[in-house]
Amino acid sequence: MLRICALLSLLLLSITVQSASAADAMALWTGKVQKIFDVQCVKCHGPLEQKSGLELDTPEMVLKGGENGAVVKPGKPEESALFVNLAAKGDPHMPPKKQLSDDDREAVREWIAAMKAEAPKPEAPKVARHFESGVQAIDTLIAEGWARAGVPPATAVDAATWCRRVYLELAGRIPTQAEVLEFTSKGANREALVDRLLTSNDYAVRMRELWDVFLMGRVKRGDPDGRRKGAGWWTFLEHAFKTNRPWNETVNDMLCARPENKPETKGASWFLYEQKSEHQRIAEVVAPVVYGTRIDCAQCHDHPLAREIKQAHYWGLVAAFNRSKNVEGSTAVGEAAVGGFMNFTNLKKESQPALVTLLNGPTLPETWPAGDKEEKDKDDNYVDPKAKVRVPKYSRREAFADVATHDNPLLARAFVNRMWAALIGRGIVNPPDQMNARNAPSHPELLDWLAADFAAHQYDTRLVVREIVLSRLYALGASDAAPEVFAGMRERPLTAEQIARSWRVALGLAPNDDGLRKSVISALPDVLPQDYNATFQQAMFLSGSPAMTSLFQSAKEGVIARIAALPDASSRVQEAFKSVYGRTPDGEETNQSVAFLNSRKDKPTEAIRDLLWALMTSAEFLSMP
Repeated sequence: MLRICALLSLLLLSITVQSASAADAMALWTGKVQKIFDVQCVKCHGPLEQKSGLELDTPEMVLKGGENGAVVKPGKPEESALFVNLAAKGDPHMPPKKQLSDDDREAVREWIAAMKAEAPKPEAPKVARHFESGVQAIDTLIAEGWARAGVPPATAVDAATWCRRVYLELAGRIPTQAEVLEFTSKGANREALVDRLLTSNDYAVRMRELWDVFLMGRVKRGDPDGRRKGAGWWTFLEHAFKTNRPWNETVNDMLCARPENKPETKGASWFLYEQKSEHQRIAEVVAPVVYGTRIDCAQCHDHPLAREIKQAHYWGLVAAFNRSKNVEGSTAVGEAAVGGFMNFTNLKKESQPALVTLLNGPTLPETWPAGDKEEKDKDDNYVDPKAKVRVPKYSRREAFADVATHDNPLLARAFVNRMWAALIGRGIVNPPDQMNARNAPSHPELLDWLAADFAAHQYDTRLVVREIVLSRLYALGASDAAPEVFAGMRERPLTAEQIARSWRVALGLAPNDDGLRKSVISALPDVLPQDYNATFQQAMFLSGSPAMTSLFQSAKEGVIARIAALPDASSRVQEAFKSVYGRTPDGEETNQSVAFLNSRKDKPTEAIRDLLWALMTSAEFLSMP
């Protein structure tokens, strides 16, 4: 059947990360050489260990050389020990007991050859440029990037495709044929459509779906929703996006986890509660939210690659929450007023106090008990000592939340970069949860501007989304250029929620079906996978799962019967394509589909079902247009 062919196309759908290929030394470093050194060299020649006094984790440290002098002569790879020693007969041969591939050695050669012999002159401090809007900033700075890379932008998609894209993005489903017709027949006013969708309930649900996963991870085993819905966590997030609450206030509520029974805060405590009083787990889910980067690698030592992330930051974040404990029989997270003083040990066996130190600089002032003196808790330490969940007069986690959500530029950058990745398919810093010195932004001025503008507008989440989807970039088709150039929209799979709703819309059914949503979540890709390769199990789900069978049974008397009643195979094919793809088929698609329907004239209803099934499980349908 046709749907089997569509499944084969799904198995070929693969989202991959391409490397940069620019001529200048910095682009070669970030696109190729840094990755090679991180894997092959930095373990022995980096922040943690410096054999022969040599560090190879940054261009500056490479140029500094080691105990035996310089290892690189800029512009002269054949005279540079760093390159010469990579050869099979290098003496000393590097890396020991390994041999780099020819491609890796060539990348190092290219990089050294591209270096300039003279030291780079310090740049004058840049003054932030003025733009009238975020849309203007995006359009200007992205276009400048195309010019620098010598890459033309992709052709813009048509109005109907853009409409489908923005519905999927902001409403979590494809538009109906009527909605597309209304948009295209009324002048295709993009601003009006975006503004309407941004204030819809669908938008609040869609943003909750994304940020639930970004903040807490995807739950697939057992009940895919876990207890998040029942605990009020979903309601909390949906309310935040529906009312456009400032993002820093939303994050503050998540970190404070106070039991106030107000619509804007009820359910916020689940963010900490789900971590089951495991303070290291709490630190590891909090870091990407407030810093934009994971800090897991700094548990036992300073981060081996990102020099700015210290072991003290990891344990300081643990300390911010180690007075917290889940309250049994509720979803509240209590907090003690005393205790929680701890030390951590580095690789040199040196013990250090775990002070609440933030990655962006501040350390919370706190008096530690002298010597071995143990603090004793007392009622006077709490706002209301008789409350079921007592709140300390000095709350360590509240103090951290206040500093982390005010005057913390990393908070704004983290949100903007994550939202950019969600809407464009790749972060300005990529991966989006690794926003540190090891992952330079592709467009630093743009990220700086958008983050500053976000903070200046009181962390207006709706504004960030609006600016991105109304930009020129968002309206482009696909491009073969390196993804970090953003010369076009990146091909990426839809989320399970988008797929489930869109299947129902394509079949003329109401969008929401909780059972179907859960089935699709269990089977299909995660949200924003860095790399995606379809699996055999996914193909089996799409080809004949009970959920799919039930879905098409629901449409038997509706869209399937309506298409089957059309006078000829050609008109049926036309209507099937419009229902599923929102477009008409090309000549080859028409011929193949008509031939298939004509081969099943004895069972026209089943033939239409199988045609729709094939179209709805194809790579085209399961990808962002």
